[in-house]
Amino acid sequence: MSIWRVTLVFLLLIPALVVAACADEPTPTPTAAPTATPTPVPPFKIGVMESLTGPGETYGTVSNQAKQLAIDEINAAGGIDGRMIELVVEDSKCSAQDAITAYRKLTDVDGVKIILGTSCSGAMLGAAPLAEADGVVLFSGLATNPDIAEAGDYIFRTAMSDAQLGIDTGNLLWADGIRTLATITEATDYAEGVRRSSVARFEELGGEVVAEERYPSDITDFRSQLTKLFNADPDALHIAAQAEFSGGTIVKQSRELGFDGPIYSEVVPVGATALEVAGEAATGLKAVTADLDPANRVAQRVLQDFRARYDYVTLPWYLGSAYDDVYITAECLKRTGDDQDADGFRDCLYDITWSGAIGENYSFDDKGEVVGLSNLVVEVLPLSERTEENQGYRVLGGAPTP
Repeated sequence: MSIWRVTLVFLLLIPALVVAACADEPTPTPTAAPTATPTPVPPFKIGVMESLTGPGETYGTVSNQAKQLAIDEINAAGGIDGRMIELVVEDSKCSAQDAITAYRKLTDVDGVKIILGTSCSGAMLGAAPLAEADGVVLFSGLATNPDIAEAGDYIFRTAMSDAQLGIDTGNLLWADGIRTLATITEATDYAEGVRRSSVARFEELGGEVVAEERYPSDITDFRSQLTKLFNADPDALHIAAQAEFSGGTIVKQSRELGFDGPIYSEVVPVGATALEVAGEAATGLKAVTADLDPANRVAQRVLQDFRARYDYVTLPWYLGSAYDDVYITAECLKRTGDDQDADGFRDCLYDITWSGAIGENYSFDDKGEVVGLSNLVVEVLPLSERTEENQGYRVLGGAPTP
């Protein structure tokens, strides 16, 4: 065969060879266009300063737990327009200096502009000047010292001022026929504020303080001080305690020393821990305090949920106050959309009217003080009648007026 014929045959075979080769290769799968990964939405970051240790540990802990309960509810329901809330918690230890340290950590390191707390008045008064200077909102459910009302434009609280507590306590003492009084007071801003305002009202009505004692937070034996007080033969004893343990111990030791007169206090000595320490000695103790309304469905549901989660309840009003603070915070974040907008958050608090666990249609005045709430008088029940449901006391009604 001539060369040119061989060449022609080869050229005619090339297309067939190419087709056969291609038939053995897999058909490429079309590649989808790359999908962009959604950018995670950062949570709203809110600071918390509570007394997780120190004299205020019992109510600081219950406050912190109530806040977490509320946060978990809000986040489980979708957060705020799909954005979660994150709490950054620091221990203020019921101390002004420790509160300042906690505040610096939250603001300088974590960058928060809204802080829920503190548990104790001394801690609140320690941190408040810094918050006011920095334009950081400080919003407390527990701190009650009257001086907090003058702390500044960024300072708010759902806790009622001891100025009203003192008026109510003085009125109760006088209405019960007390004319001479002995007082024992823990050396803290909170307890001193309670004593000062209560004594002022009592003396205004004509009563006389015949003896008074103060004690540091680190002692556990009050017998020598109580003996001095009872030697003055007062009609009644008034206790202002920062810690539940000291409040309960004073009640117990007073009865052990033979004092059989009436005993009055603020909320701390009727907390669950205080009543456990005092035992039967606390029977008949009267306290002026805020309390949750049994007819308030939100309050009763919160107590039920809290007990189911943590297996205890103490100081229920403060538990409810801390819980409400979180929901108020969520509402103001919804309005501002920015956890760094402290001015917008402050303006929201000035504008808001709220109904929650601690009351209906309450609000804040031009000093950040809660208005629309009131105190009650409670009396501790005999040990055999105390239950988890009644918190160990019965409500006698509103504070009397002269």
